Amino acid sequence: MKVAGIVAEYNPFHTGHAHQIAVTRAAMGGDCAVVAVMSGNWVQQADCAVADKWTRARLALMGGADLVLELPTVWAMSSAESFARGAVSILHACGVVDAISFGSECGDVDKLCRVAQCLDSEAYRAALTPLLDKGESFAACRQRAVEQVLGREPGSLLAKPNNNLGVEYIRALNALKSEIKPMTVLRQGAGHNEVTNEEAFRSATQLREEIAVENWNEVEGYLPCGGLEVLKGASRPSLLRAERAILARLRTMTAEDWGKLPDSGETEGLTRRLERSGRTCADLADFFERAKTRRFTHARLRRLVLWAYLGLSAADVPETPPYIRVLGSNERGRRVLAQMRKKAALPVITKPAHVKRLDGDARRLFELERRCTDLYDLCMDTISTPGREWTCGPVAGEE
Repeated sequence: MKVAGIVAEYNPFHTGHAHQIAVTRAAMGGDCAVVAVMSGNWVQQADCAVADKWTRARLALMGGADLVLELPTVWAMSSAESFARGAVSILHACGVVDAISFGSECGDVDKLCRVAQCLDSEAYRAALTPLLDKGESFAACRQRAVEQVLGREPGSLLAKPNNNLGVEYIRALNALKSEIKPMTVLRQGAGHNEVTNEEAFRSATQLREEIAVENWNEVEGYLPCGGLEVLKGASRPSLLRAERAILARLRTMTAEDWGKLPDSGETEGLTRRLERSGRTCADLADFFERAKTRRFTHARLRRLVLWAYLGLSAADVPETPPYIRVLGSNERGRRVLAQMRKKAALPVITKPAHVKRLDGDARRLFELERRCTDLYDLCMDTISTPGREWTCGPVAGEE
């Protein structure tokens, strides 16, 4: 049995995700198992996921995935490079994955491999440094440096978010010297954070907007069969419910505190600006307005704020994931798990009680994840008793 890995947020799972699984399975064989590494309760856009990770794992199983593994928050809520490195490390450690499949705007894995190779070259690094000195954002300088080395067309691939993530998956595979092969599926419908009028597909961004106002008729056709009932039955969080708690944290942070966060801009002098903004802002929108610069994107600032709220720091991020955590599986997924128990390079957690056998980085990371879930639950309309990480086990799906 072939095994394909997919990295996703499934926020929520929709027809575009189902299309990717179907194309991947057709390319690798009908009995191919699909292992998804999925972000937990917090996502890369620095926001609450639309539903908790167990609900979203159930939707993924209903939509065609066989085994859903968790990408812990410290990687799920990071830059594209760190996000990809954490997720690919988990797939590599499974010991059973043959290929990683990802969506891209270009649909050409060879072109993306060429860009990935460039980003790890001396020529790229030499081109990047003088561009950064001009004060532009890292993303813009990165793209221009690749354009200088490879030409305008290859460099322009990095302007699209899914191409960019695909390149980072390939770089992570190369760094690990992994035998997992990259493959890409041409993205259909709206791009990341975009809208479309195409009937067959809607972006997760569009669906979240409809879910927020409970416009269920506009959502149902893009979810797995039976998925609407699952999603309607789940509690729906909003970061606005935690805004005062976040502001309380920002108003007490010093420049030194900000400097402990990942990608904080300490060497570029941003931390003093963040301290001033946190102590003078009236709300989060005001904070972002005060803190923004040409060099630091809104997405980067949002991630910093959420890292601060969650009480995480750069020192909390292990070099690589220390365990593999199962969020859900069907019968075929459980057959993959049986193989993983023999071949995986990391402990495989199928129930919270297994964590008690762990120590060091693994135990510390699980405790951080427990905190992140407890703070996620503060974003719900009704606050639940803390400790769901210790009481919620993997969900089961039908093949």
